[in-house]
Amino acid sequence: MENIKEEQYEKQPEKNEKKKNELWEWTKALIIAFLIAVVIRYFLFTPIVVDGDSMMPTLENGDRMIVNKFGYMIGEPNRFDIVVFHAPEGKDYIKRVIGLPGEHIEYRNDQLYINGEPIEEPYLDEYKSQLPKGDLTQDFTLQDIPNVDPNVEVIPEGYVFVMGDNRRGSKDSRHIGLVNIDEIIGSTNLIFWPINEIRFVE
Repeated sequence: MENIKEEQYEKQPEKNEKKKNELWEWTKALIIAFLIAVVIRYFLFTPIVVDGDSMMPTLENGDRMIVNKFGYMIGEPNRFDIVVFHAPEGKDYIKRVIGLPGEHIEYRNDQLYINGEPIEEPYLDEYKSQLPKGDLTQDFTLQDIPNVDPNVEVIPEGYVFVMGDNRRGSKDSRHIGLVNIDEIIGSTNLIFWPINEIRFVE
């Protein structure tokens, strides 16, 4: 009987040590998972909610999207990218890149011109067809943009011109001026909510 009791006493510390090791392993796993989540959330991807109708019909109020922050860490915005950026009012806006650095931008008769050449905007075709009358985008030139020197003929380096797809109901570069590329959080083209409307947009 004495031998049996001695074995039980010897096994008890081993069990306690095993539980401690398991607890430490779980703690390490949770810490690592948390750190990975922080890196993904703040440096790679982040969810956003579309607020307002300025990007209709492409995006609707309440759509939830994933913003890719990583892409612009190694590259530059491209024409027609949908981007999220810090606006002057202290809010984050979601708009479409229309003009890039070194380009002259102009709209005439509802047609986009870049450096004097007409550029098609296929994402607006359906919206234009539904208009009862008038142009979707009113005429303007780069010199009409707020805070742009009238003598400047092209978009300066480090800036882009952005607009919402809902041209009649969007507050964009026509009102707030050119957007500093450093203020762009990232690009987005994936709607993940509502669940029945998961899709990529162009």
